[in-house]
Amino acid sequence: MTALAPMDVPSRLARLRRALAEREEPLESLLVTSMTNVRYLTGFTGSAGMLFVLPEETVLLTDGRYATQAGEQLSAAGVATRVEVAAAAKQAESARGIVAPAGVAALALEAEHVSWARQRAFATDWLPGVELLASIGLVEELRRVKDAGELARLAEAARIADQALAGVRDSLAAGPTEEGFGRALDFEMRRLGAAAPSFDTIVAGGPNAAKPHHRPGARPIGVGEPVVLDFGALYDGYCSDMTRTVWRGGVDHPDLRRAVDLVFESQAAGVAAVRAGAACADVDRACREVIAAAGWGELFVHGTGHGVGLDIHEAPSIAATSADTLAAGHVVTVEPGVYLPGIGGVRIEDTVVVTEDGCLPLTSTPKDRL
Repeated sequence: MTALAPMDVPSRLARLRRALAEREEPLESLLVTSMTNVRYLTGFTGSAGMLFVLPEETVLLTDGRYATQAGEQLSAAGVATRVEVAAAAKQAESARGIVAPAGVAALALEAEHVSWARQRAFATDWLPGVELLASIGLVEELRRVKDAGELARLAEAARIADQALAGVRDSLAAGPTEEGFGRALDFEMRRLGAAAPSFDTIVAGGPNAAKPHHRPGARPIGVGEPVVLDFGALYDGYCSDMTRTVWRGGVDHPDLRRAVDLVFESQAAGVAAVRAGAACADVDRACREVIAAAGWGELFVHGTGHGVGLDIHEAPSIAATSADTLAAGHVVTVEPGVYLPGIGGVRIEDTVVVTEDGCLPLTSTPKDRL
């Protein structure tokens, strides 16, 4: 594999500060506690830490396990952030020592990532006298548009998943259990360079294919059955996501054959609707209308897609209720499905990069059409 494009981590804190200042009610300081958001802003990949984004400096507070790692990763990312190290029992004191000299009167918290108990601890023990404000989605909004380095990592994660399925698919002929096939697919992704699956792999055979998020079990995959495979690879922190419905032998059930045709056409219509400026609800509608026109609208039981990046599910949302609009550089899935209880189901999913005039697919495994 050739070297991947670097990520533009240093610009992210500056963009965040501009976003804080441009709010209708400007914020001068933010405490970032989501470890995914900490990673995005600094390059730090540890499991514990919090980032104080203050008017004149940025400080990462972590514990002794990450003293060396934090310094190395922030330096490698080119981020000018001071690192403070303290044991868990001393971190409240350290937080006061970070905030007080900066003269911070009000500090925004990431409301979606702070529990009620932790907010109370911040208010009473960590930062008494500092006004704590709720913020939602400030860093996540920045994460929607991917830079060249992020797109390269997302593409590599998708390539690994494509190659892994190609490497194990022939083993379906022997009738493995759902669990067994899932383990083989996960192992192959790791062998090819993935750090892990990007989420729990779904292998759903026969009637289990009618359950969109079925957990693989000990049931063998039978001849003539659909097998819904929903899986992805995690590469350098970035996720891939793909669903293919494959078959062990021929399929005679007329409803399943009809479902294949409908989902194939629905997914193609959704992908064709993706472009910068498109309303996410319109992409969902493009998929849903194909299935509804055939009288099976009630069998498409979930949203059409979601953003993919450092998290397997992130903004924007592609659903009938979504108020999001696509922009160039968004990375989203398009994944309609039809589910026939007691019989089986069909889902097809690709991950695509939104462009000004359409989209570019990251997932490339061929789609089975009976």
